[in-house]
Amino acid sequence: MWSTTTGEEQMDVFGFNPTDAGAVALLTLVVLLVLTGRLVPRRTHEDTIADRDNWRAAYLESEKARRAEHEQVEELLEMAKLGGHILTALPHAGRGEGEVSEGDRLGQAPGPRG
Repeated sequence: MWSTTTGEEQMDVFGFNPTDAGAVALLTLVVLLVLTGRLVPRRTHEDTIADRDNWRAAYLESEKARRAEHEQVEELLEMAKLGGHILTALPHAGRGEGEVSEGDRLGQAPGPRG
């Protein structure tokens, strides 16, 4: 698209020299650059930069929250593993046929002991 020659300091844009063209050709060139997206208005450029900065801030905030959540999940998993180890380490009470433990009698009227 852009080319220059070193000896003559001549610049070609889209294959022609802008200094050889008139005002209408230069205006056509500017319109063409705007339509192809190579030349954007300042306000559009500033909006794009502001939008990029907003997305970057939102990303950093979400990553910070994700790291905190990950640390909490790790702590909870460790607590769950500890609870599992404690439960498996508890001795199992042996029950005979027809034997009922005190925990099973909750909510029932006490019977005569004999």
